[in-house]
Amino acid sequence: MLRLLIIAALLWALPARAEEVVLGLSQDEVAITATFDGSSLLIFGAVKREEPLPRDSDLDVIITVSGPPGPLDVRRKERRMGIWVNTDSVHLLHAPSFYAVASTRPLDQILNLDEDQHHIISVDYVMTTVGPAHAAPDLDVFTDALVRIRSEAELYQQHETGVALDQQTLFRTSLDLPANLVEGIYSTRIFLVRDGAVIDRYDTTIEVHKVGIERWLYNLAHDRPLAYGIMSLVIAIAAGWLASAAFRMFQR
Repeated sequence: MLRLLIIAALLWALPARAEEVVLGLSQDEVAITATFDGSSLLIFGAVKREEPLPRDSDLDVIITVSGPPGPLDVRRKERRMGIWVNTDSVHLLHAPSFYAVASTRPLDQILNLDEDQHHIISVDYVMTTVGPAHAAPDLDVFTDALVRIRSEAELYQQHETGVALDQQTLFRTSLDLPANLVEGIYSTRIFLVRDGAVIDRYDTTIEVHKVGIERWLYNLAHDRPLAYGIMSLVIAIAAGWLASAAFRMFQR
């Protein structure tokens, strides 16, 4: 009891932060159905202040949404004797399946490099851990290729002026979530930035999960693969027989 009282007294004695994030989400979960073709996520909030608005610097907001990370092998293809073959490879121990960054202005104008690396904000810093057995001197070539490929699939996004900030108090942004989302917990972070430094950070999560027939098929394939395989075979045979019967009917 005494320890709790001491902790409470220390927290009470700590000075309140001058500016803090108060966040809102249009939704805290995304349901993947059989007809899911993407979704739009609205992130909005306000800045709570205990002191008057500073006049000597501008406030900026950075918002990131990161999908479930996982290991990934990135391979380089080269043409050898007339055919394309895999040559060098890099093993990334940590690469997010989805990563979006939205900010009020370009990151290089509002955030210094040390803060960017410390908080792992830019996509360049979210997948720098490499397995020692596959480390390559030209790592940037592989990571740049991965960013390019996933950007084309809308899995990696960067919106340099995607956050609207009104009166340095109210902010909002909208992110498009593609149809090929990976199921899991998506981490959402909001940063307040002044003079190149992060002055406050807010973290929350969004759950992306399958529902309906998608969830049933997913669970069946992972929990009972034999039954799933037999069911797929029966469906394939039935579909082939029906197609053949329909073809014969039209031939008459």
